Amino acid sequence: MTSPAENAAPAWPAGSGPLFLGVRHHGPGSARAVQAALDAASPLAVLIEGPPEGDALVSLAGDPRMRPPVALLAHAVDDPGRAAFWPLAEFSPEWVAIRWALAHDVPVRFIDLPATHSLAYTEGDGEGDETPDGGTGPDGGGAGTDLDPDARAEALRIDPLAVLAEAAGYDDAERWWEDVVEHRGADDDPFAPFAALGEAMGALREEYGDGGHRRDLVREAYMRLQLRSTRKEFGDDRVAVVCGAWHVPALGTRTTATADRALLKGLPKVKSEMTWVPWTHHRLARHSGYGAGIDSPGWYGHLFGAPDRPVERWMTKVAGLLREEDQPISSAHVIEAVRLAETLAAMRGRPLAGLTETTDAIRAVMCDGSDVPLALIRDRLIVGDVLGEVPDSAPAVPLQRDLTRSQRSLRLKPEALERELDLDLRKETDAGRSRMLHRLRLLGIGWGEPSAGRGSTGTFRESWRLRWEPELYVRVAEAGVWGTTVLSAATAKAESRAVSATALSDVTALAEQCLLAELTDALPVVMKALADRAALDADVGHLAQALPALARSLRYGDVRSTDTAALGEVAAGLAERICVGLPPACAALDADGAAEMRGHLDSVHTAIGLLPDTPDAPDRPAGDLAGRWGAVLRKLAARDTVPGVIRGRSARLLLDDGRLPEDEAARLMGLALSPGTPPADAAAWIEGFVGGASGGGMLLVHDERLLALVDTWLTGVPAGSFTDVLPLLRRTFSAYEPGVRRTLGELVRRGPAGGARPDRSEAGIPGFGTGIDETRADAVLPVLRLLIGGPAPVGRADDNDNDNDLAGVAR
Repeated sequence: MTSPAENAAPAWPAGSGPLFLGVRHHGPGSARAVQAALDAASPLAVLIEGPPEGDALVSLAGDPRMRPPVALLAHAVDDPGRAAFWPLAEFSPEWVAIRWALAHDVPVRFIDLPATHSLAYTEGDGEGDETPDGGTGPDGGGAGTDLDPDARAEALRIDPLAVLAEAAGYDDAERWWEDVVEHRGADDDPFAPFAALGEAMGALREEYGDGGHRRDLVREAYMRLQLRSTRKEFGDDRVAVVCGAWHVPALGTRTTATADRALLKGLPKVKSEMTWVPWTHHRLARHSGYGAGIDSPGWYGHLFGAPDRPVERWMTKVAGLLREEDQPISSAHVIEAVRLAETLAAMRGRPLAGLTETTDAIRAVMCDGSDVPLALIRDRLIVGDVLGEVPDSAPAVPLQRDLTRSQRSLRLKPEALERELDLDLRKETDAGRSRMLHRLRLLGIGWGEPSAGRGSTGTFRESWRLRWEPELYVRVAEAGVWGTTVLSAATAKAESRAVSATALSDVTALAEQCLLAELTDALPVVMKALADRAALDADVGHLAQALPALARSLRYGDVRSTDTAALGEVAAGLAERICVGLPPACAALDADGAAEMRGHLDSVHTAIGLLPDTPDAPDRPAGDLAGRWGAVLRKLAARDTVPGVIRGRSARLLLDDGRLPEDEAARLMGLALSPGTPPADAAAWIEGFVGGASGGGMLLVHDERLLALVDTWLTGVPAGSFTDVLPLLRRTFSAYEPGVRRTLGELVRRGPAGGARPDRSEAGIPGFGTGIDETRADAVLPVLRLLIGGPAPVGRADDNDNDNDLAGVAR
């Protein structure tokens, strides 16, 4: 029998110097090994690769409300957009070291290059650059900022893990690392893995030097200075250093303090601030920008949390997920998948079934060979949807604190997964949520994006697509220059944008945003800018672009009980100027200009329909604006100098509004499709009249007279011109629904009778009855009354009156 002392793990030998624990960032095997080594060595101080500004925040890691993944966020005070993250997951060796030190009351310090220097070299927001968590460092992520301006131009950059994997006969560095580290069981000697890895990295550094990563020389010089200082304080053998394995040989190199200080001389600096922010597994899975370059954070978290029987537990998780999606997965599936994964691992010579083997087994056993369910498994389990939490005691800019308070009061918690949010603006809480989301969008904080709602399309409904990303904390810090609360910051930014805006459409869009966000203090400034720009802008296209936003603003102002009188006056003025200037602006346009003007025509028509029919002058009758717009459309439809697509579109809008009799519409089409009209112009007229998603196909289906005119014109197009107009016609008719195109084809094959409207009282016409059944037609009226409201009919005369009302509603 052996004594407990004989079974105890060996202690760190005296006189051997600091305990270097070279790791791969975010590796569960490294994290378990660090835990075991610290338990065995019991150091008096723990040094960790990271920004020293984090020393003041490290105690928060012991707060029970702090739940990883989290990240240290550093940003420049004068330029918050210049920021960097140092993410830590539950399975990160650095996080394990921090928690061990706090639990054992041992000092823990960060020794990497300060953020005040690294941020001075970080340009922009880090997207596409090598940032501290970019995963581009040779030790597998989390390593420093690019300090060498010419580093991107260097061709020689080695991946030490790839070199070691190749030497071991592996063609995949990730698989090699999993086999030798992540799937490694408990060792009798907890220091052996670090000694072996340090020796391997030493050989690589001896062969390749800095490996093309010259920025690391500066970082390692700073780390050596910090290590010297700590060793003097606690002794050579009582200090543990947790860092990327690539840096271990450099930190153990004998150099002078003078030489190290020389490397640090003249480094640029910026004033910086640092805090903790929540992180997500999805961000850990990114390979550039803010991400840490881990393919499978959810899988790594599972390996760290389930050291015993990880494959069985993983298959159980997958089975549970698939069952939630109504997939018929039984216990037999789980057992068979585990057996297959273990068999594959044995055939491939692996110590434990890894992610590749488990995925292959899941595909074969649980997914019937399909990759479709694997997408869900990857998103929900392999990557994961975990969002960390940070306690309120963590430092934050005032704007972030106000946003957090608003999120809590409105019960709108940030979530890592994208979700839909439907709001009813008649409810106080939903209205508050809408205001906050619109204010954040104005500030450039894209937590939510408007989306098409699944329910009512009324003005009291809003739908949003929400997803919280960690970099939004940087956007909040950037927006903090505008104010200390979301309301004050949004107001200040809106006023600034109004003063600096040069385009009329920009100011009208801003006015709409202010109404949606209920920025009443900013509206006077925006309205003044709007009136000034509208008075100076004479371009009809610009006016047409500006009017729809004003019309929508007036519509939402009614729902939100906002005073929009001044906005209504500006909108009415813009509409009048458009009515005056549009006819001459539509003359002599080329094809591209005509297509653009057609879009303006549609948007203005819709906007005028939304404007209230109230007089803006004492001598002007109500509804005069709509009448003037109708006159403009009639003028455009009849003027030969106007391009065909605009003439056709004007005629169609008049017909839809009931202002153009069907006989007159047929006459205009007959003129546009007459033999004397060039085929290209006639095709453009057809595109304007029946093109797009405006129901033109159904118009031709129900009015065979118009269909006959189109058919007669098309069959008479000369062969030489037919190929020129065919692309335009195909674009027009391809926008129709398949059923509409099929019906049109059947009608054309049957052939309308001479272009005249068929007598539907005659029998034998496919698709039509022998006559109009008035009883069946009247049966729909009670349903319409129920939908739109109104009194029940008293007699036939009342029915007729109500029919007219319903017809007006339908129009």
